[in-house]
Parts: sequence; structure tokens; C-alpha cells
Amino acid sequence: MTLSPHLPDKLTISLWDFSWYTRTGPGEPFADLDRAFEEAVTRGYNTVRICAMPFLLFGSRLDTGKLRPSGLGGAYGQRMRWYDVGGGGEIDGRAWLRELFEAALRHDCFVILSSWEYQQSPSFGEDRAWFDALMAVDPERRPEALADALADLIDFLVIHGLDDRIAFTELHNEVQGSRLTEGLEGQDKVVALRPRLERGIARFKERHPNRPVTVNYAKVPVGSLRGVPREVDVAVFHPYVYGVLDELLATFAIRDRGRPFAQEPVRRELLRPGAPDLADWTPPPGDLWRLEATTVGPREIYVHDWCDPDRWDAWLYDRYAMHRLAMEQRLTTWIEAAADWAAGSGVPLVFGEGWIGYTPLHGTFEEGPVGAAFCRRAVEESARVGAWGAVVCSNAAPQHPMWQDIALQRECNAVLRG
Repeated sequence: MTLSPHLPDKLTISLWDFSWYTRTGPGEPFADLDRAFEEAVTRGYNTVRICAMPFLLFGSRLDTGKLRPSGLGGAYGQRMRWYDVGGGGEIDGRAWLRELFEAALRHDCFVILSSWEYQQSPSFGEDRAWFDALMAVDPERRPEALADALADLIDFLVIHGLDDRIAFTELHNEVQGSRLTEGLEGQDKVVALRPRLERGIARFKERHPNRPVTVNYAKVPVGSLRGVPREVDVAVFHPYVYGVLDELLATFAIRDRGRPFAQEPVRRELLRPGAPDLADWTPPPGDLWRLEATTVGPREIYVHDWCDPDRWDAWLYDRYAMHRLAMEQRLTTWIEAAADWAAGSGVPLVFGEGWIGYTPLHGTFEEGPVGAAFCRRAVEESARVGAWGAVVCSNAAPQHPMWQDIALQRECNAVLRG
């Protein structure tokens, strides 16, 4: 498929994810969409990537006229990136989507449509109705249900004359790490998902044959790239290299539920004084359902909520030298592998997220000298292989502290634009 000539030669992408609708209360980053776009343009961005909540708005049959996004409950999750939702905002879902696109038009920006709904978006709902509606869809049909919802969403934008703001559409975010894989346990998820995704892509193309559509993948699944559908119109990958961050996660069994949680070591080395035990840190009883609706595990929420950010950062800095070369090599290898797959398939390449990994809200490892160096290296490599679009960093968005580093974002976006 030939991309529309009105789209930018390069997409400089800021990751607004679901925050554009969860963080709309007074004083929150997206209370004023025009201001958010103005700040993005000042930093060199021309594109934002969002969870457009397509299933909720166009597939769930729920009333979306008065959405009241919520955090995970009380103080739970309030020191985590993306989850520190204050609440207090109320939006008309479809009207807010229209307002986003109208603001994008005013600021000459574009939007990548995606969905995080089978990962964590419904955990921010006022109640569990959104989550239950998603889970009621047969796993074999979920990509097709998303395709129909996104097609309806685009029809809505067409009616309002805003569809030219769409850069491209993703059926879902990081498909192999989502609930699109239900029923495929024990298999290579990338390869096993391919038939489901192919049906979803075909369904979307029946509705909108001239609009680019794709899916995206966590990391770059080297060794499983044969599972990426050949029908995608854009190759989209998220090269999070982790490295030293993987060592931290493994040392304390933060993500490995097959091992006992390292409560005392994590308390001794990472946590703030007065931290409760893991077993005692939960949402209020009425919000426990939210833990079902997110794919982030309770151990990770606990450690992010209760870590001392300085101790977290120091732990990583102390061990970074042992991982530096491997992390740089993985970044380069993954970018080259992604570029090779894209070139072989004759489609443009986009890195919609990256580079090191998921860190606590107030940690600065990704924003500090090491993280900034990875941003520079990653955008240089992205430009070298001819990527159509890339982020400066996943944390370079209005809902993160890194948004204040204007100079780095301008520098990296200038490199991406050539």
C-alpha cells in the first residue's frame, strides 16, 4: 500500500497512550488538549500515539457519554508510570476523541490509532463493565472485534472530516503480551497469534481497504518474525532492551510468579522506610477487580509504589557497566532485524515505544545520563536504517517528568527528521 502523500516524511512520535483520556481532571496533563499539542510541537513532535479505546466507544454497547476514569484505588499504583491517575475528570468518550482530532488538526499533527484494551485500559474504568465486555468476546474473535470497532471509529472521524489526521491504525498494542493470546498457552505467542491477527487485518481491510493497518509487538521478536502477518502495512516494534533492568527484576523475582517474592532483600535494598509487606498492599476491596483488568502484576505495582527512587536508580547504576555493551548490541541488533523484516516486506518501519524499560514514576534512570544516551543512540540508529517514525523515548510525553527535558527531545527529533 502506498502511504498518503499528505503524511509527514518522518513521524516524530510522543506516546500519549491512554493518558489522553485518563488524565483530564483539573491540573492534569490533558485537561487542555490544545496546550498538550502546542507543547508537543515545541519539542519537535508531529504525531501522537494513543489507545483510542475503540472497543469501549464503538464495540461494547456501553454508555460512554459520562466516562469517569479512575486510578487503581486509593494510593495503590500512584507512584507508577501511567497508573498515577488522579480521577475527578469526566468526559464524553466520543466527543473527547473528536476534540483530540480537532486539536491535532489545529496544530498540524497526526494520530496513530491503537488499543491497549486487552492489556490495561479497562482497569481505569469507573466499574468493571468495560473489562467484562472485552472478556466476553471469544479469544479467537478478538482481533476481528477490534477491527470492526476501529473501522466504526474511523467512520465517525470521516463524518466529522477529521480522518486525514490518522497516520495509521494498529489493531492492538504489543499483541503477544496481551489477552489476545488467551487459549494459546505453551506456544510461541507471536507465531501462534498470526492466524487470529490475519483475520483481524482482513476484516479491517474489508471495511477500509485504502487505509494502512497493522499490529505491533513488544521488543523485536527475533526468532519469531515469521509470525508477523505479511498483510501489515507498517512494521511496528517496541525495542525495550532492559539489560540491567532485567537483572533487577530477576534478582527480586518481581515478574517471575514461579519463584517466591524476595520480600526482605527488596525491603533492604530498594524500599522506603515504613513499607508494608507485599501481602498487605492491595487496592480497597471495591477496586480489587482492577487487578484482573491489568496485565501488570501486584509485585511490580508494590515495588514501584514503595521503592526509594534514589535507591532504585543507584542499584541500576552500580551494575550498569556489566550490561552496557550487551544492551547497546541488543538495541542495534533489534533495530537492524526490524528494518530487515520491513525492507523484505516492502513496508515502512516505526518504533512506537522503547528504549530501556519500565521504571518507577519518580526514578530517573531512563531520563538521566544513561537513558539520554540510549535515546540519542536509538534515534540515530532509527534514522540510519531509514525508519519512518520513532519515539524519543516512551517516557517523553506530558504525563511523565521527562517531558520537561525539552532540549533532549528537540535534539532527538531533529535527528529523526534528518
